[in-house]
Amino acid sequence: MTEPDVQISDSGGTMQRLVGTASPRAVDLDTLTTLRAAEDDGPWVRAGAGTFLDAGAVVQWRYGTRCDPMRVVRDDERGLVAWLAPDTELLSSAPDDGVALRDRPLAERFLGARVPTVGRWRGAGILRIAPTGRPWSVWVFREDDGSLAGHYVNLELPHRRQGDETNTRDLILDLWLEPSGALWLKDADELQAAVEVGRLTSEQAAEIEALAEWARAELVEGGDWPLDEEWTAWQPPAEWSVPPLPDTPLVRSARATTLPS
Repeated sequence: MTEPDVQISDSGGTMQRLVGTASPRAVDLDTLTTLRAAEDDGPWVRAGAGTFLDAGAVVQWRYGTRCDPMRVVRDDERGLVAWLAPDTELLSSAPDDGVALRDRPLAERFLGARVPTVGRWRGAGILRIAPTGRPWSVWVFREDDGSLAGHYVNLELPHRRQGDETNTRDLILDLWLEPSGALWLKDADELQAAVEVGRLTSEQAAEIEALAEWARAELVEGGDWPLDEEWTAWQPPAEWSVPPLPDTPLVRSARATTLPS
């Protein structure tokens, strides 16, 4: 039976199979800089310029104000490789009416107020790799038996650094690369919904779509780093503990309002 060209992912997002070759163009990243956000003001420096964190050190991987505590696998001029352990406590946000995002109609997912929440990473741990200067990170997902489930290419702003923090911003659209080589574009419908409610401009959405073609051409079709290195068999050292969330004002606020799970 032929696999359909459109599927629904486990997280509820629409995925469309990409065929043929990419059509990359120059991308205006400046159009997206207004999307940056952080819990504090910095000072921030561009990633890849040092000072680098040692293997095993904790890095706070932030999407805006969201915070995922992770352990550094490798950190150098080429990029950051970090491990998100199972059951890691995370700082995130959720709609203030208590209805989960995946349970909301698509047209309402970018509406309403959000409040900080504390949750946990469910499922197996994942390796995340952020190439320096590139508007994406690569997440290595594995099956329960340890085999490769696929590579998730998360489109995001180029990382910037401060101390033990790396800061970026998720750009909604993503790519999913199966071990077979099949490539899928994920959440194009959510990107359009964000434009329709004014969360993004049509110009910003166009640049995000262009980022997907850039990643498709350079990373996937070009076999660029980190896909040219073997990370699928890497395992965290047994002595690594799960790092805690930092004690910041936003984390304390989230703990005060998050209901017990």
